[in-house]
Amino acid sequence: MRYWRSREALLVLPALAVYALLYLYPLSRLGVWSVFDPEPTLKNYRQLIADPVYAKALLNTLEVSFWVTVCALGLGYPLAYLMTTVSARARVWLMALIMVPFWTSILVRSFAWVVILGTNGIVNKTLIVLGLIEAPVRLLYNLIGVEIGMVHVLLPFMIFPLYGVMTQIDPALLRAGRSLGAPPWRAFVHIFLPLSLPGVAAGCVLVFLMAVGFYITPALLGGPQQITLATLIEMQVSDMLNWGFGATLSVLLVGAVATLFVIFTAALGLDRLTGTGKA
Repeated sequence: MRYWRSREALLVLPALAVYALLYLYPLSRLGVWSVFDPEPTLKNYRQLIADPVYAKALLNTLEVSFWVTVCALGLGYPLAYLMTTVSARARVWLMALIMVPFWTSILVRSFAWVVILGTNGIVNKTLIVLGLIEAPVRLLYNLIGVEIGMVHVLLPFMIFPLYGVMTQIDPALLRAGRSLGAPPWRAFVHIFLPLSLPGVAAGCVLVFLMAVGFYITPALLGGPQQITLATLIEMQVSDMLNWGFGATLSVLLVGAVATLFVIFTAALGLDRLTGTGKA
């Protein structure tokens, strides 16, 4: 047994080598640049702490990520539940509706929302024709536009963990609850919902952590009030050519994501984050 375990452990080494080369090494270089570019000093970190703009950007990033996660959960949970109740043919169509946009470029989807949500876009024209508004509503370059675009991109990452956990719930448990006199809504709340919580935890953490590092959609659909850490990093590197401070902001972003992951793991457990836990 010890021999086979050692042989199987060797199979992990190529994956660890790729992980170290493509992930750990670039991150270590960011840490070096944040301290030694342009010279060995902690000036970049002092600037990061002294200027409240960067704390505001961090708070904006967390706020946007939170509301995107809430909206994705509100839309993804009913859809994932519907996929477990319909026929196999309907399930295939629902899966296709989720996967086709998922395979489309994020840049293309973000530009599509610029057209849809614009002053002369489909949404405003439809609302005016229906008589719900008299003048176009500002749906772009604010928090509304950013949330709509990010939810559209990240919704599959909420649906898939939910669906994976929901398919493991035995329908006989719901039938047993109903046979004992519980109405459908009570059987759902007291049986199905608690058993689906590992999927809720996995989907929420996955969407939230991905939203924290999002760049393209907030840059295209957001305004000056919705500036995020990822946007600031791009500005420092591309516009100001300040690689040292850009690396410092990157270290802050990576540290925030790592801290949040540790907090979520301590609060929920690693098994729930991976969607394998039991309620």
